[in-house]
Amino acid sequence: MSAKQEPSVWQGFKAFLMRGNVVDLAVAVVIGAAFTNIVNSVVKGIINPLVGAIGTQNLDSYSTCLKDPCQVGADGTVKSGVPIMWGSVLGSTLSFLITAAVVYFLMVLPMSKYLARQSARKAAREGTKEVMEVTELEVLKEIRDALVAQRGAGRDER
Repeated sequence: MSAKQEPSVWQGFKAFLMRGNVVDLAVAVVIGAAFTNIVNSVVKGIINPLVGAIGTQNLDSYSTCLKDPCQVGADGTVKSGVPIMWGSVLGSTLSFLITAAVVYFLMVLPMSKYLARQSARKAAREGTKEVMEVTELEVLKEIRDALVAQRGAGRDER
């Protein structure tokens, strides 16, 4: 009697790591982290100056005070009042939207078009294969019918 051995913890962990989606996720995290620096540079170098043409270049300085007087220290601590820092939310939202747009237009959209083309090619190949199979079947049926007709004609002549 041989007892069925369960895989070791190490083998299970190795199988988990070798799944395609785990590796894809790791790559996505690394690329996303590197891409964040690019987006932050775009916001600081382009978006903030454009906003600065209207007001201040630092979006974090935009706020509204709910309870006067609002005093925020240089280190960001609130000394008095209740400030709502909507400028930092706006900056983060712009960073997110830029990141999402670039990821969609440069990664997701081209990949989905590529996969659609691949599936269309595969479907076309399978469709051609089915047509060829049907054609072969029809030809074989015609050959069978011709042979049956020949045998039938030969028997009548005797």
